[in-house]
Amino acid sequence: MQYERDAIQAMTGYTPGEQPADSGIIKLNTNENPYPPAESVMVALGALQPEALRRYPSPSAATFLSEAARLHKLSTDQLVATNGGDELLRLAITTFVEPAQPIGIAEPSYSLYPVLAAIHGSPVHAEPLGADWSMPDDFGARMNAAGVPLTLFVNPNAPSGHLTSAERIDALASELDGVLLVDEAYVDFADPGHDVLSLVNRHDNLLILRTLSKGYSLAGLRLGYGIGAPGLIAPIATKTRDSYSVDAVADTLGAAALADQAAAKRTWQAVRAERQRVCAALRTRGFTIPDTEANFCLAQVPVDARKDAAGLYEGLKDRGILVRHFSTPRLENCLRISIGTEAQNNLMLGALGDLLR
Repeated sequence: MQYERDAIQAMTGYTPGEQPADSGIIKLNTNENPYPPAESVMVALGALQPEALRRYPSPSAATFLSEAARLHKLSTDQLVATNGGDELLRLAITTFVEPAQPIGIAEPSYSLYPVLAAIHGSPVHAEPLGADWSMPDDFGARMNAAGVPLTLFVNPNAPSGHLTSAERIDALASELDGVLLVDEAYVDFADPGHDVLSLVNRHDNLLILRTLSKGYSLAGLRLGYGIGAPGLIAPIATKTRDSYSVDAVADTLGAAALADQAAAKRTWQAVRAERQRVCAALRTRGFTIPDTEANFCLAQVPVDARKDAAGLYEGLKDRGILVRHFSTPRLENCLRISIGTEAQNNLMLGALGDLLR
């Protein structure tokens, strides 16, 4: 007997990147920060008392929200803490989209977006990005014409790393009739001068997603947060979000991570430096790589290479190195490669060189 909804039976679930148990595998496939969390975070972990685990956590993750508000110079009613950034995506859909209403995305984009839309019973209205990965000039007009109440836009883009300017995001928020969620999962690795956060005080329909998974080396903790106008945040924080979705450990360690900006910024700078070196090395081997402001690069395999992207992916995997390969048409001959440590990157570059010989 079938118990699941027809829409759930018909859909395809999200395929996460491989998470091998073998610690000797070089993981360049899921865009984790290659450097450990700040020492202050580990000190805070060691200082946790049993009572913090016995009792329910703060419903709002008050310690973390207070630190986030201090960091961003915002009020706590402009913030909501979530169980990773992905929970905010689900909550935004639940809060702002009626079932059967379309959800807008750019394409290619984060492959979880259409999965969440399908779970909600919403069709996806996708507009293709340009050949240079830029947003079409009439992107907002197309979303409005389709009657989209929520547009999900990842910036820097995944999987390309292309960064859309704050000025263009500002204009898009003005153009859209519905809510614009800007997914800034990778923004910590972007140009430090890039600033979209200040726009939340100008647009009541702008919701910004941040996560501690990438920039703060806490992917295993599952902590993210949303930033927006109080009127946009309130229904998420008080109605659709679970009271205890952020646990006491995440509340404490997340606050410690945000408080230690010096440690975080050292890893961001190290990733930027390695990103520049890795991209240059791949280009000398004939790969085509768009400019990236994320902690990964999208490498299109040369057409005359001895192996295509699928072959290179398997060859690297056989050597204990994981990268990401997608089968969608625009990405089928590309590898998305996370930026690792210098040693990890050298091993990956050496293995690619061997495979291409």
